[in-house]
Amino acid sequence: MATPHISAEPGDFAETVLMPGDPLRAKVIADHYLEDVKTVTDTRNMLGFTGRYGDTPVSVMGSGMGIPSMSIYAFELYTQYNVEKIIRVGTCGGISPMVKVRDIIVAMGASTDSSVNRTRLAGDDFAAIADYGLLETTVNAARKAGIAPQVGNVFSSELFYNPRANFFDTLKAHGILAVEMEAAGLYGVAAETGKRAVSVLTVSDHVVSGTSTSADERQNSFHEMMQVALEVAANAH
Repeated sequence: MATPHISAEPGDFAETVLMPGDPLRAKVIADHYLEDVKTVTDTRNMLGFTGRYGDTPVSVMGSGMGIPSMSIYAFELYTQYNVEKIIRVGTCGGISPMVKVRDIIVAMGASTDSSVNRTRLAGDDFAAIADYGLLETTVNAARKAGIAPQVGNVFSSELFYNPRANFFDTLKAHGILAVEMEAAGLYGVAAETGKRAVSVLTVSDHVVSGTSTSADERQNSFHEMMQVALEVAANAH
């Protein structure tokens, strides 16, 4: 039965869903990597597809931008469509001097200025962390593909244009690898619902160095990240 935000029917989604922010990137993944693909939802143009990667059923769906949008879709997928694992595949802005544009980051944890996870714990701090099994499988899949992933803490910001003075300097001083906008929300929903999640991110630009990639590259490339995530979908238990 459809939810207020997803028009799919029961059984339309696979156990594992890859979630880029951009629904057009979801279509790129489905078109390039999945076989026997069908569109399972297009409500509000938030496209979702289900197909096969090898012998493994896999779904891919956009999450939209920001913690609120990710939280809505992740909650409905986990609670209404029997989804067990969500792999966020997205972009981020590098913070650490160890990070370069086009590096792959596996978000072990996600700090945030959002109040969503404190709300869950009645004002107490909540450590928004990835599922360890998915994290380990992701790192191993990347290394098997000849990729040296960066693994650590990211920052999920509520504001894309953040006015705080020295904001990025503070993040860098605390060992934050990169800034993005969804991981802390996804990890909170996964914990609340007893499900599993991991975020695999490609560095699209670097806040400190000023290097960046184009919008077309962000939508249509980053295939290394996508291939790693699909291997995780096929091999995670």
